[in-house]
Amino acid sequence: MKRSEINDILRAADEMIRRNGFALPPFAYWSPEEFRARSAEARHVIDARCGWDITDYGAGRFDEMGLFLFTLRNGRIDDLSAGRGMCYAEKLLISREGQLSPMHTHRLKAEDIINRGGATLVVELFGSDADGGFAGDRGGTVMCDGILRSYAPGECLRLAPGESVTLMPGDWHAFWGEGGDVLVGEVSTVNDDETDNIFRDGVGRFAAIEEDCDPLHLLVSDYATWLP
Repeated sequence: MKRSEINDILRAADEMIRRNGFALPPFAYWSPEEFRARSAEARHVIDARCGWDITDYGAGRFDEMGLFLFTLRNGRIDDLSAGRGMCYAEKLLISREGQLSPMHTHRLKAEDIINRGGATLVVELFGSDADGGFAGDRGGTVMCDGILRSYAPGECLRLAPGESVTLMPGDWHAFWGEGGDVLVGEVSTVNDDETDNIFRDGVGRFAAIEEDCDPLHLLVSDYATWLP
């Protein structure tokens, strides 16, 4: 993806987030230079990979297959392993109309996917096999807004604003916006995007960036190269 395209996506996402009554934390608007100057005090933000995140899953077709994310807060794997401390994470996502977030699961992360506003969020579901792999012939049960329901293999849930689904490790899922763009909330256990996303079709989690202009804001994937 070109950096200029990423900058445009950031501006559009910020406008949609504000339009739906949400406000991002102050560090969201730091310039790369300010982030570099304040990196010592922002150590947790950097290490927990909080902040802006845009992916085309390495396919180069963001409008067809991609996702905008902003990690608002994220705990530590050590706390999750100990069963105490900061064991949670929270994100905002934007799933555009017809824009696929491809079939994947998590080994560790349980998550609530919440339609925070906009159009309908479609979530396609499959169960896992005995080894946690994709099971195209297996359904299961999920909770929607705390109510248990069963689903057939490949069934699509349609979540209106305010509705949610709880996904456990091993629940295979893909999602997209229907009838317009959707602001999505994600509340989960500790999030590890580098190792805990298992994709059915072998796509990548992060985008390759062509630096055709300066970044408006740093992405979480920029921290390793832009910050000390």
